[in-house]
Amino acid sequence: MENYILPLLCLAAFFAGFIDAIVGGGGLIQTPMGLVLLPNLPVATVIGTLKIPAFSGTSIAAYQYLKKVSMNWKLLAIMMALALPSAFLGSTLLTYVSNDFMKPLLLVVLSFLVIYTYANKNFGQQKTKDTSATTQIWYAVSISFVIGLYDGFIGPGTGSFLVVAFIAIMGFDFLQASANAKMVNLATNFGSICLFFIKGKIIWSIALPMAASNAFGGFLGAKLAINKGNGFIRIFFLIVVIGTLTRFAYDVFFK
Repeated sequence: MENYILPLLCLAAFFAGFIDAIVGGGGLIQTPMGLVLLPNLPVATVIGTLKIPAFSGTSIAAYQYLKKVSMNWKLLAIMMALALPSAFLGSTLLTYVSNDFMKPLLLVVLSFLVIYTYANKNFGQQKTKDTSATTQIWYAVSISFVIGLYDGFIGPGTGSFLVVAFIAIMGFDFLQASANAKMVNLATNFGSICLFFIKGKIIWSIALPMAASNAFGGFLGAKLAINKGNGFIRIFFLIVVIGTLTRFAYDVFFK
């Protein structure tokens, strides 16, 4: 590996951790950069290696959120417990089936998501639903299973999809949704890491320096999001979702 590759990967990991801590979507930076700079490695090895810095940055960001945002621990435990095996299942599926057929559908979904979030100025600005505990559990189970499966099978934009689900379905505001998304994303990352570790797809000499960089970015991003609040997170959310949309549009129309 050339000497300049690891510093570039660490730089990408820093910015990925920073963005991911605010509203998810760090994989839009880290994953393409990994695939470009490590072209001689199998895709599964690159993705498996990048899961380590993703987990590291999300851990640091989650810790920062937990110090400032009140959490429903019972609900969160249910979501994390289900998201982990769901992501493991998605990653297992990826080893047998290509995920390209999903990208046109996601392109449409993301387009509507950008339009709706931009048009609805109050989206995610305050808590909007007061559902029963039983209903919340059913919502949490559905979100965790579907998005956990998505993270293991496809990946990019998982944090953003979690934020949307928590706002639109659970009625959280952006700050609360981001805090919960970080914790569930921890579980989905760990589920995928378990599979890639078992299959020997992680290159630790690359993963660990990137993990330190991603963690530092996650620390700074979480601090900024907590200090700036819902309005700032909403703007950042739109930027990241548009970036995700652009990524899938490229995959659908130009690959």
